[in-house]
Amino acid sequence: MFDVYITRSGKFLPNNPIANEEMESYLGLIDNKASKARRIILRNNGITSRYYAIDNQGVPTHSNADLTQKAIETLFDTDFDAQNIELLSCGTSTPDHLLPSHAAMVHGLLQNKPVELNSSSGVCNAGMIALKFAYMSVKSGNTANAIATGSERVSTWMLADRFENEIVNLKALEEQPIIAFKKDFLRWMLSDGAGAFLLENKPRGERSLKVEWMESYSYAHELEACMYAGGDKREDGSIKPWSDYATNEWLEQSVFSIKQDVKLLDAQILIKGAESMKKALEKNNVSSTEIDHFLPHVSSHYFVKGLAEELEKVGVGVPMENWFMNLHKVGNVGSASIYLMLEELMHSDRLKKGDKILLSVPESGRFSYSYAYLTVC
Repeated sequence: MFDVYITRSGKFLPNNPIANEEMESYLGLIDNKASKARRIILRNNGITSRYYAIDNQGVPTHSNADLTQKAIETLFDTDFDAQNIELLSCGTSTPDHLLPSHAAMVHGLLQNKPVELNSSSGVCNAGMIALKFAYMSVKSGNTANAIATGSERVSTWMLADRFENEIVNLKALEEQPIIAFKKDFLRWMLSDGAGAFLLENKPRGERSLKVEWMESYSYAHELEACMYAGGDKREDGSIKPWSDYATNEWLEQSVFSIKQDVKLLDAQILIKGAESMKKALEKNNVSSTEIDHFLPHVSSHYFVKGLAEELEKVGVGVPMENWFMNLHKVGNVGSASIYLMLEELMHSDRLKKGDKILLSVPESGRFSYSYAYLTVC
């Protein structure tokens, strides 16, 4: 087995940062009415700016594959370029196509040479599972290097015109023409961008991060889906898939919109997060007192205090001065968020040799959690 190092990190955030008051000018008004929930949601999530891969007319400026390609290209220089890549492992919640895979589309844009591909799907953990695949490939000696990415282009999913047919249908049924909170909620939470890591079997340059271990846990065996798209929940908690709907219902019921069961999220996300983090640290004989930099992906600052309290309850608390987040200025970029956090930390002056970093990523899709423990070299 080989040691594995994150030797470079890069990112791409499209266009200009968008302030809270500008959001509806980009995403549009549903039924020509401002969202009643927007201000409350933004006040709770603490996000003050984010990035969209659309212009102010809602016209796409980049595909998801474009964002990912541009993040990868920030890793290149005269010593390492696209021709040196041996494995490309890409994670996303919002691929441009059902088929081919996201990684294949990114590889097509790179136009380099034959490489091994992996595409990870899911929600926020898609980026971490892409990272773990890359880590295991280098660890095993399958490849000497690998690029892992996390990316999202969710803005086009949230445009107002995606919901107009549902509004028309509700009016025809003489029901209140208001989009359900489980859909409106996420319009003010999610944003676009991409991050990329280069993993190698030896350190490179002045600063590399050794990947000590990675762990992942799913609780789908006991909890129903919380965040989902391409279907809707039945009374028993199962999800009716998009392919079982009549085609006219896809628009009438906004079947492809991203939805979140907020009550289930609030009840479970922190409890299972603390439980899984305790399990990961105990398995690898690491005390939370050894963590110099804790990078938790949280969808909203609303959860920060609660997460700190739950971690304390199970004996794995980390002092708040050791937490590092950039949610407020880049937004919740799903599977890319952990990449964007670590990229910023790596390019800061905060790290010193020997520091320990813990990456923590929850996913509310059906409640799964991933962790990575790193040492600064």
